[in-house]
Amino acid sequence: MADSNSLVSRFWRLVLLVGPGFYLIGYCIGTGSVVSMASAGSRYGMSLLWALFLSCLFSFILMEAFGRYTAVTGKTAIWSFKQFPFMGKPIALATLIGSVFVEIMSLIGIMGIVSDLISEWSKMFISSNGWNPILIAVVVIIGLYLLVWVGKYTFFEKVLVIFVGLIAVSFLMTMFIVIPSPVDIIRGSIPRIPNEANANMIIAAIVGSTIGASVFVVRSILVREKNWGIEHLKLQTIDTFFASFNMFIISMAVMVCAAGTLFLAKKPVEDPITMVVLLEPLAGRFATMIFITGTVAAGISSIIPVTLLAPMLIADYRGVHLNMKSPSFRILCALPLLFGLTVPLFHARPVLAMIISQSFQVFVLPIVILSIIYLINRKDIMGTYRAGFWLNTGCIAALIFSFVMSYQSVLGLAQFVKMLME
Repeated sequence: MADSNSLVSRFWRLVLLVGPGFYLIGYCIGTGSVVSMASAGSRYGMSLLWALFLSCLFSFILMEAFGRYTAVTGKTAIWSFKQFPFMGKPIALATLIGSVFVEIMSLIGIMGIVSDLISEWSKMFISSNGWNPILIAVVVIIGLYLLVWVGKYTFFEKVLVIFVGLIAVSFLMTMFIVIPSPVDIIRGSIPRIPNEANANMIIAAIVGSTIGASVFVVRSILVREKNWGIEHLKLQTIDTFFASFNMFIISMAVMVCAAGTLFLAKKPVEDPITMVVLLEPLAGRFATMIFITGTVAAGISSIIPVTLLAPMLIADYRGVHLNMKSPSFRILCALPLLFGLTVPLFHARPVLAMIISQSFQVFVLPIVILSIIYLINRKDIMGTYRAGFWLNTGCIAALIFSFVMSYQSVLGLAQFVKMLME
């Protein structure tokens, strides 16, 4: 028994060395990512894999920049933005408000999709009538809010380790059941923008689910919460690579699942419920059950960080440490969870909220990238650890990429509005 406890203890210590990495994987791989990858795979096969690869590559570069800045200086991102000699407070407020707005819109969609999926799962395996989505949403919200009351960052890390493991196993198992030919996967690395009305929106959604501005701001906060300093720079880089690499692998697995079944059957989807209904006759009930499990785990794993986002960013703006046991923290966590009832109560369209939130992600991104480029190149702040040629090159490339994706988002949203008006 002692040896068993020792092994478990060692395992958790090893896993939690990259705790922020697990936190960010759980944050990014939510139902929004599943919707984006499933829609892309079912419509275009693997031809948009390049967009996922680039977004994960630039996510690695930017997480490295934000993590290095905080490890060297001990300061977090939004508070540092606020200290800029020109437009500091507007930049910090735009980052804070924009990030919270996007994530609340995202949470509305996530909760709607999670409750619908659990209801669909109950129809398939328990009762033909299915469980009530409103009741499901209420139970999930109460359960998540009880987790908030624990009030420890390390506890949330452990919870997300479990969920991320469940997500990875579920989607990778489904992928190997329905995997397409290697030729199709290789072909997906060739950059191509499909000439279709929805292509711009889907590309922007793929990028927005992986390379959101709030992800990098939160990265800075997590590095401080771990008390990582200059002596942890190598560990910080390993943790960053771990997060971005696994984001790519898990997201690719979802795209492969859709490409290997629905694309070949010419059955495009725009939400996980449709994919579940169409996937069962093509891949079988076992694969469908695994896919539902992974999608629900992805939804819940992303709701937890989104719930914590507002108090995290407000504490960052004020330049204080986050107190997870304070009344204000618990109130600020309750508010976004209540927004999660929007879809079940009012029968709104969860996918619409998800796509809008992911598309708007990239509008705040250029501001955040420009700000971190300025900070990591200040010798008076970073000293000998300021950005070198490769990190600067990567950040500038990420900035250009963000402008291109912002343009794609504008085109996609314009096309979407036009479709609604017709």
